[in-house]
Amino acid sequence: MVDDELLKAQLGQTLERTSFEGLGTKYEGKVRDNYSRGDRRFIVVTDRISAFDRILGTIPFKGQVLNQLAAWWFEKTKDVAKSHYIGTPDPNVLECVECKPLPVEMVVRAYITGSTSTSMWTHYQEGKRTFCGHALPEGLVKNQKLERAILTPATKAPLGEHDISASREEILARGEITADDFDRAAEMVMKLFAVGQKLCAERGLILVDTKYELGKTASGEIVLIDEIHTPDSSRYWMANTYDERFTAGLDPEPLDKDFVRRYYTALGYRGDGEPAPLPPEVRVGAAKRYIEAYERVTGETFQPNVDDPLPRIAKNLGLS
Repeated sequence: MVDDELLKAQLGQTLERTSFEGLGTKYEGKVRDNYSRGDRRFIVVTDRISAFDRILGTIPFKGQVLNQLAAWWFEKTKDVAKSHYIGTPDPNVLECVECKPLPVEMVVRAYITGSTSTSMWTHYQEGKRTFCGHALPEGLVKNQKLERAILTPATKAPLGEHDISASREEILARGEITADDFDRAAEMVMKLFAVGQKLCAERGLILVDTKYELGKTASGEIVLIDEIHTPDSSRYWMANTYDERFTAGLDPEPLDKDFVRRYYTALGYRGDGEPAPLPPEVRVGAAKRYIEAYERVTGETFQPNVDDPLPRIAKNLGLS
């Protein structure tokens, strides 16, 4: 585990923005800066953190953790589902096959939880008993395990706007994806989630829910893109304390960006208006949880690269 002093020292030199001329056409997402050139895409994973569909600030070494953990998962699941992954030429960079993203996020949930407008628990609290086409029984409580994992797709909103959870029928009615593509993608992510649950259980973790993004290659093949089972796209809980805390009515111990979500929720913030700045202690606390998630999942010690990220990336990609 990286010590607190190193994390504090890194607060002032996180990777927030990139601008690499010659790398390709740039598209900036909430966390990733994408550069497309020919049949290749270079994804620069920054240290930005987003929640409630807002960019909240930066977390030390977050980009390195996400990038290296995603690469680890791509390798572990390559026999389950093909992905766009080619390699990691830099600790913050993923080299990929260029794909056309499917216009839907495939979210798989095994527990009823959450605090955002798209979460199942928020809808359930409001008295709704159907979520994304799934009938929910009476009497569920927050953080309870569902009878089975379910697929709860979401629309892909433009940057700064809220995604909307929807049923398969509602997604298809938008006319942006065919039923065949949707069903092939759905089958793929359910298999990936099952593999993720099994491996995480072996590591003392609960894979609560996760978001998958998929795309089509030039030949029309549907593959996994973006990231997989990272603390940004997935919710992780500590398994050894879950039962005790659930029985006591306490939230499970998180190893993901839920730590940051809970900080803002305690302030009464749920995504409306400008968020308050992230204080240093929350940034450091979040960094420690990201790193612990990497080490618990992979069984490896995280080795941060402390070089100035922008010139290092330029050098590793042959841009300087």
